[in-house]
Amino acid sequence: MIHTPVLTNEVINYLNPKPNENFIDCTFSGGGHAISLLNKTEPNGRVLGIEIDKEILEGLGAEFDKFKSVGRLILINGNFKNLKDIIGISPFSKNETDESYDISGILLDSGLSSWHLEKSKRGFSFQKNEVLDMRYDSKESLTAKEIVNKWPESEIERILREYGEERHSRSIARAIIKERKRKPIITTFNLVDIIHRAVPWVHGKGKIHIATRTFQALRIIVNQELENLKEVLPQSIEILKPGGRLVIISFHSLEDRIIKFFFKREAQNNRIKILTEKPVRPTREEIMINPRARSAKLRAAIKI
Repeated sequence: MIHTPVLTNEVINYLNPKPNENFIDCTFSGGGHAISLLNKTEPNGRVLGIEIDKEILEGLGAEFDKFKSVGRLILINGNFKNLKDIIGISPFSKNETDESYDISGILLDSGLSSWHLEKSKRGFSFQKNEVLDMRYDSKESLTAKEIVNKWPESEIERILREYGEERHSRSIARAIIKERKRKPIITTFNLVDIIHRAVPWVHGKGKIHIATRTFQALRIIVNQELENLKEVLPQSIEILKPGGRLVIISFHSLEDRIIKFFFKREAQNNRIKILTEKPVRPTREEIMINPRARSAKLRAAIKI
């Protein structure tokens, strides 16, 4: 079964795929966006799909086999921060004149996949009792469990404040330190219980779960999400051919801010034209079908 991605119609609208054009999906996940691109670029268009989590690629269904068998879908297990290196080992040839490739569009959907929340068993969801891991790439060493059990209180407070935008970061960090002196913090439910005790009751009745921001901060740090985003953006512009389009979906203000200022800077230097004056948001209908889409923001630009 293909994962249903967010903002699919909007992605296709801004990438504007044509027959026989080539695209890169930097965050392949369940392949929903890629399938739409492959259907729009028949008969010979190709998609290079990059996925950081090897388990996701190993679990893909047979619906992708027909595209792989004819060379229209190329899948690579890797981190999109290494985009130039990845495309360098792909079948796409470089234009020696301007260093671009025959790539008409690049998509980057930075959202946490449903698979990671529901099936990975790595502690991404505060609604499941799992070991605090939170790694997309199991080859990496840093885990959320290590952070909450070994990092100093000041660092835990900082990442909750800066990467989770958690206003109760100090209270939560203090509670984490107090608890780990008593016993190691191993599971997601251990951490949720600590947050419940640290956050004043009246503030636990908001629109989002009180553990949301803490889990976001830990996931961002474990996977170096903001650093990876900063690295891939300039590579994307370099790789695109003139007239190629870059579409990015983000899910929290920290990512969106990075994308917004990157686009602004590149536009001022006449390297891109911004296609979205303001971020595009999902429709009410899409949010009703898929509540996880509610925080999605799409920005798009075209290479000059």
